[in-house]
Amino acid sequence: MGKNKLSNLLSSTPLYAKLLISALLLAALILILITQLHHWHFGRSPAAPLSAHPAPPPHATPYDPNTTIQFDFSPYVRLYKNGRVERLSGTEIVSAGLDTATGVKSKDVIINSTTGLSARVYLPKLNTSKEEKFPILLYFHGGAFVIESPFSPTYHDYLNVLVSKARVVAVSVNYRRAPEYWLPVAYRDSFKAYKWTVRNSKSGSEKWLYKYGDLNRLFLAGDSAGGNIAHNIMTMYGAKAKGLALLNPYFWGKKPVGMETTDPKERRKLEVTWEFVCNNRYSIDHPLVNPMGSPSVWKRLSSQHVLMTLSELDEFKERGKAYVEGLKKSGWKGEAKMYETKGEGHVYFLYQPKSEKAVKEMAFVASFLNSS
Repeated sequence: MGKNKLSNLLSSTPLYAKLLISALLLAALILILITQLHHWHFGRSPAAPLSAHPAPPPHATPYDPNTTIQFDFSPYVRLYKNGRVERLSGTEIVSAGLDTATGVKSKDVIINSTTGLSARVYLPKLNTSKEEKFPILLYFHGGAFVIESPFSPTYHDYLNVLVSKARVVAVSVNYRRAPEYWLPVAYRDSFKAYKWTVRNSKSGSEKWLYKYGDLNRLFLAGDSAGGNIAHNIMTMYGAKAKGLALLNPYFWGKKPVGMETTDPKERRKLEVTWEFVCNNRYSIDHPLVNPMGSPSVWKRLSSQHVLMTLSELDEFKERGKAYVEGLKKSGWKGEAKMYETKGEGHVYFLYQPKSEKAVKEMAFVASFLNSS
C-alpha cells in the first residue's frame, strides 16, 4: 500500500521538480564527503582554523635570528645570529673634565674621523711656579678585546689616579673591539694611536702632548688584553718606547707552562674565546697570543725597561712569569721587573682601587714610570 502511494506521488510530480530534488540530494552528498575527507586528512575538526606555520610542540623554542645566540662570551658579550651584539658589562661612560680628587684634567680627542678611532688625554695638575715636562704614557684598556673603553668609570678613575701618582701625560686609546671588528683591527688602531701620539709630541694640534710631554720618556702600558696590545704593537708593529708596563697581561698557548691548569676543558675554553675575537684568523700558538713560543719576538722588543705585574690567583700568572724568563734568556739587554700581589685575581686593582694591595701596586707602577 505504501509503495503504491509513493509511486503515485512521484508519477504526479513535474519533471523539473524531480531534477531539483535530485540536484539538492547530490549536493548534500558531495558536501558530506568533502567534510569527512578534510577531517581524515588534517586530523582536526572542520571548524578548527589551519595555520601555514603550525605551532611548535610544547617546550620547543621557535628559531628567531634576533634571539638565537651564535656565540656566548659571558660575562662579556653575546653575538646573535642576525649580527646583533649584546655587551653585558663595560658599557657605562663618564665625561672627561677636571677630577677634583686628583686635580687631573682630561679631554677627548679624535684620532681618525673615518674609523672613529679616538682617545682620552690626561694632564696632571701643573706646578704654576715652573714649566714641567712629563713622561708620556700610552695606555690600552683591557676587557677581553670585546668590552670596556677609556670612557668607562673603571678606566677613567684608574687613569686619573695613575696620572696623578706618576705625574705623566697619558693617552688612553679607544680602539675598535670585536666582534664588530675582529683582530687585528685593535692592534692596527692602537699602532695608529701610537703614531699620532709621537707626531703630536713633536708638533701638532694636541698641545698637552707637545707642550708638556717628553717623548724621550714614552711608555706603553695596558692591562689584560690591553697588555697584550702594548706588547704586540712594539714587537709586531715596530713601536718604540723607553718602557713597557704589562699589568696582568693576557697571553696563552696550546701547552701548559709552569703551574697552569692541565684541564682540557678549561684550556679549550680559552682557546675558543681567542678564536672568537680573531674570527679564527690566528691559532692559539700564534706569536700575537703566545710570544713565548716564538723566541725571535724578543729581538723586536725596542724597550729597555719592562714591568710585569702578576696576581697570585690569576689564570694568566704563569704566562707572565714565562714571558719574563723568556725575555731574559733571549739575550735581551734591558731590565725586567716583576711585581706579584698575593691572594688576588685578574686585574683586581681595577675593581678594588682603594684596597691596600691596589694602592701598593699603583705606587710601584708609578715608580717604574718615573725611575726608568
